[in-house]
Amino acid sequence: MSNSRSDVTDPLRPADHADGTPVAQPVLGVVGWLRWGWRQLTSMRTALVLLLLLAIAAIPGSIVPQRTADPNGVTQFRADHPDIFPVLDGMQLFDVYSSAWFSAIYILLFISLIGCVIPRTKHHWKALRALPPRTPARLSRLDDHAEGFRALPEGADGSTDAMGDATVQAQRAVEIAQAQLRKAGYRVERYDTPARGSAPAVASVSAERGYARETGNLVFHAALVGVLLSVGVGGGLTYTGQTVIVEGDNFVNSLALGYTSFNPGRFVDTEHLPPYSLTLDSFDVSYVPPGQPGQGMAGSFAANLTTQEPGHDPEKKTIRVNHPVDMAGDRVYLMGNGYAPTITVRNPAGDVVFREDVAFLPQDTNMTSLGVVKVPDGLAEQVGLVGFFYPTAATLHTGAFTSAYPALASPLLTLDVYAGDLGINDGTPRNVYALDTSGMTQLTGRSINVKSLELTPGQTVALPNGLGSVTFDDASASGAREQVKRYVSLSVHRDVGAPFVLAFAVIALLGLLAALFVPRRRMWVKATPDAGGIRLEYAGLARGEDPAIAVAVADLQREHEKGMDAAGLGRSEASATPAEATDGPSIAGRPA
Repeated sequence: MSNSRSDVTDPLRPADHADGTPVAQPVLGVVGWLRWGWRQLTSMRTALVLLLLLAIAAIPGSIVPQRTADPNGVTQFRADHPDIFPVLDGMQLFDVYSSAWFSAIYILLFISLIGCVIPRTKHHWKALRALPPRTPARLSRLDDHAEGFRALPEGADGSTDAMGDATVQAQRAVEIAQAQLRKAGYRVERYDTPARGSAPAVASVSAERGYARETGNLVFHAALVGVLLSVGVGGGLTYTGQTVIVEGDNFVNSLALGYTSFNPGRFVDTEHLPPYSLTLDSFDVSYVPPGQPGQGMAGSFAANLTTQEPGHDPEKKTIRVNHPVDMAGDRVYLMGNGYAPTITVRNPAGDVVFREDVAFLPQDTNMTSLGVVKVPDGLAEQVGLVGFFYPTAATLHTGAFTSAYPALASPLLTLDVYAGDLGINDGTPRNVYALDTSGMTQLTGRSINVKSLELTPGQTVALPNGLGSVTFDDASASGAREQVKRYVSLSVHRDVGAPFVLAFAVIALLGLLAALFVPRRRMWVKATPDAGGIRLEYAGLARGEDPAIAVAVADLQREHEKGMDAAGLGRSEASATPAEATDGPSIAGRPA
């Protein structure tokens, strides 16, 4: 008990000290917690964290193929990794930029930036309309400070009142400084103090500039909001599609007719795509000749097209790598190319049951290409052909074929034949470039020690088991330039938001440059009448980092002295004050 009493009466403790007494804290309530959460969300620290999270969240989009950009890559990933694919797909890693978690970060960042920008804009607007701050009473307390004394000649204005003459000259000195500061881009305001008792009248000017720094900061953040908005809205109006065109064939911008894959934004009306058509007249490619360094490397690609839009005459256009063509607001890019052998399959009676230019996918730099033919009808059973095309066939020491050069020199087509269920009758979408052989019987191929079918342009061979025949047609016989046609893979891309994203990005860059390199400064010049002259003070204050503020103050003093010299306003005495006067002769007319 005595200990408790000594604690209460301890003179070192404050009178309201609570020892062991519970403190009743205020209850925030629902509104209080909402206000606290809003302040946390709209803080600049939270915005920076969300921006970092958005950058991290975008990383999987550059590692894992995305359905919107590379649907074939997603299909291939599923075939290569069947076990992990469902897990990654459940995490929406193949649709990163439209996933729930990415959208949540995106929306929170959008709200955070708006919550940051609006209050700061209101505050900045008030600051722009406010006057520069009053001149401090003691400029000497500022780090960047300079003083000077301006001695006036006797009878400078014909008056015998020395202090009155100095007061007039102080006013003139400040007017000169005011004009110089305004010319330098400062907002200026006079703050003169009238004489009071023994204290002389003081003339001063306050100047401020650098609001463009905060303006640039706000413009930068507002432009980031514009970028986010453009990406969000533009993504909903954007579509990307892929198509393959063989020489002599055409493409119509219709979802039902022209695309091999199509990925629309959520606001795209797929029934009303811009109408136009493309016809591939020819595909030109050059390769480094054999025997030269880098032989077989492609030198140039060019897809020569005939384009047609409603109400316009046909036009000849050429697509090159990184040089797309514009069609009704769409951009058409050249993505790839290859060979498309013309293959004809006949039944035992000689009737044609299949004839197409089949696109073979390149597997190496010498254009060794893999292709698939599916014949669902017309034969005794469904037939699938898996083939390799060699533009310049050569034989390895193992006896296998390869292509020694990407151009057509000695083309050869080999086919492995499968018979059975193609798996296309159950309505399940199938990859046209792959053959599911799980329900089929292999009839030819090295794996069953049966020689594959080998064909050169114009040659016909019989299919096993009397199923019919297959022909590798010579395309030049039908007027094509080469024995084997070429095809191109095109990507059709429409991005409504791209121009807006670019514009806001440029605005953000300009705002950032202003925020980084425009200094925010306040400058003051004070003139105090003194016996025989004027005592001048110069000072500067930086808002933020400004290593050149001391130089700016020195430059202001130098230019001001030049201006006073030009105006005939006395003569300068560096850093002289009446307190420094000693017995003896006066300094420049100033009494000792």
